[in-house]
Amino acid sequence: MELPELALLLFGVALVAGCIDAMAGGGGLISVPALLWAGLPPVQALATNKAQAIFGSFAATVRFLRAGAIDLRGARLSVACTFLGSAVGASAVQVLAGDLLAGLVPVLLMAFALYFLFSPRVADVGSRRRVGDGAFALTVGAGVGFYDGFFGPGTGTFFAIGFVALLGYNLRRATAHTKLLNFTSNLAALLLFIAGGQVVWSLALAMAGGQFIGGWIGAHLVLSHGARLVRPALVLASLAVSAHLLWQRYASGV
Repeated sequence: MELPELALLLFGVALVAGCIDAMAGGGGLISVPALLWAGLPPVQALATNKAQAIFGSFAATVRFLRAGAIDLRGARLSVACTFLGSAVGASAVQVLAGDLLAGLVPVLLMAFALYFLFSPRVADVGSRRRVGDGAFALTVGAGVGFYDGFFGPGTGTFFAIGFVALLGYNLRRATAHTKLLNFTSNLAALLLFIAGGQVVWSLALAMAGGQFIGGWIGAHLVLSHGARLVRPALVLASLAVSAHLLWQRYASGV
């Protein structure tokens, strides 16, 4: 396939992935296989995926900010901890194996899918806060940030469950703040991938426009439809990521 045709195809893939990711996460399930299909080695595919995905998470974050759905001042510590956690995770993945996470994550995501499906706390109405901003930043921010830099699948779900279960956010607000932290963790990991020369910029830039448009559309849908859209989207995304990871382990014989 010629480069212009490949770029156009990847643009469309990125648009769909960006829209899905803004609503519930899991966009990498679409974009990473597309980059592997385009012929990139796994590390370059992951690095290039971060480079294009950051445009979608940036667009969604800006859309939520403009709608007043993000408390930027209150999220500052979480942003800082997420950035540091992701940077440490992206460094650690180069020397540590991810086999334990690969087996544990599908179980956690399936449990979270059930939580999103049945818990009365998951709605458009906020509930009681259980921890302070500092504790949240040091646990969920740093912890999930590390996970995103180290492994990645299901990051949006982990952030969302933290905002709903620990800070008592409604689904609109949780999704908005999830994209802010997702953008932060993407940026930290991307900087390390750039330093390592792993990003294929010709493909990343071809996908960037699709991601930006898709992220903006996805954020608009969240703001317009709230829990009616986000709740089933989170459940489906969690189950899809779980199935994908379990299939990978089965196919590789681990």
